[in-house]
Amino acid sequence: MKVPRALSLRVLGPLATLAGILGNAQARRCSASNPCEQGCCGQFGWCGFGPDFCGDGCQGTCDAVAECGQYALPENEFCPLNICCSGDGFCGTTTLFCDDGCQNNCGRPSRPSCGASSGTSNIRTIGYYESWALNRPGCEWQPEDIDVQLLTHVYYAFALVGDDYRVAAMNPFDQGLYTRTINLKSQNPSLKVSIAVGGWAASGPPFSNMARTQERRAVFIQSVIDLLDTYGFDGIDLDWEYPVSEDRDGAPEDRENYVHLVRELRTALPAHKEITVAIPASNWYLRHFDVEAMAPHIDWFNIMSYDIHGTWDGNSQWSEPVVQPHTNLSEIDDGLDLLWRNNIKPSQVVLGLGFYGRSFTLKDPSCTEPMCPFSGGAEAGYCMDTAGVLSNAEIRRVLDRTGVTPILDREAGIKYISWEGQW
Repeated sequence: MKVPRALSLRVLGPLATLAGILGNAQARRCSASNPCEQGCCGQFGWCGFGPDFCGDGCQGTCDAVAECGQYALPENEFCPLNICCSGDGFCGTTTLFCDDGCQNNCGRPSRPSCGASSGTSNIRTIGYYESWALNRPGCEWQPEDIDVQLLTHVYYAFALVGDDYRVAAMNPFDQGLYTRTINLKSQNPSLKVSIAVGGWAASGPPFSNMARTQERRAVFIQSVIDLLDTYGFDGIDLDWEYPVSEDRDGAPEDRENYVHLVRELRTALPAHKEITVAIPASNWYLRHFDVEAMAPHIDWFNIMSYDIHGTWDGNSQWSEPVVQPHTNLSEIDDGLDLLWRNNIKPSQVVLGLGFYGRSFTLKDPSCTEPMCPFSGGAEAGYCMDTAGVLSNAEIRRVLDRTGVTPILDREAGIKYISWEGQW
């Protein structure tokens, strides 16, 4: 009997091989009492899509449709962000999705090269000033502590979207800090200062509710104009984390509404006022951004090529509780590939760098290599006071106290350390 193409790739993950698939048949076997998590249970007890599985003899979940391709709903034939649709009808970017059997958007995108002497990294150097750094015991950071000679831009982080759909201050002392941050331009006349709106803790429903109608967007946009004019900000950085995503209480219409928002904002603001958008580096969240439609209306994207890994990896069915640097070159390239697939120009992309590290408590202190299991976040440091993250200053203190030597992974472009059961 010929075994039909089975629905197993998504379950096993992107590193699955043919041998691994066949050796783990339970991941794709089914019956009337053991339905498929994804796909129809065909007459021979295998999960999949199309008439071989969902037609005559189907044993369960017979109305299932593929994520993409010929057995998807017509509007879902192609994957978001123009990524590959595998032969089994799933969206992805690895060779498992993009090579043999791929249905559409196959292969790797062409990666642009700026050239070693192009000097593109000197065009924009942006620093985010976190307003709450003002009150960190033992490591307070004032706006005046910023060396603005090293920067072309400073972003004040963060303002909020209020219940009335207007830009709102995060803290009662923010207005005074706005002025002090703007005054840094006296030290560097070419410096530009923008207000960043949103962030992880202040996104979700407030953004979604504001962007839902043209009338609400108009209220927000007028408040942006008023804020920029009142304090002299040079632009706005939109940091909506993240439209549409269920785990961030998003709504399906967020994707289209974000395009409306930046288009209407660009129309309303003077041309010299900058509009930038922070975007994630992972397909999981970025798939809900219509970056190609947004690009004509903004100055550039700030890609968050950090926090790719952290303690949250232990809470997902798609990842394992193992230590990894929170960023690395290969996964950054994968994130950038999503932009190249959508005709985004390199000149419209700024790479984000996190001046901190994600930290872990090792499950076995003798296992100190990347991919060793962790039991939780590392002990909180004196400055951030947060388990699982250490600022650059806190990392320097660990190095000075312990004398540990960082290990360089040249391929990944990262360094890591382990000490006293921590990583």
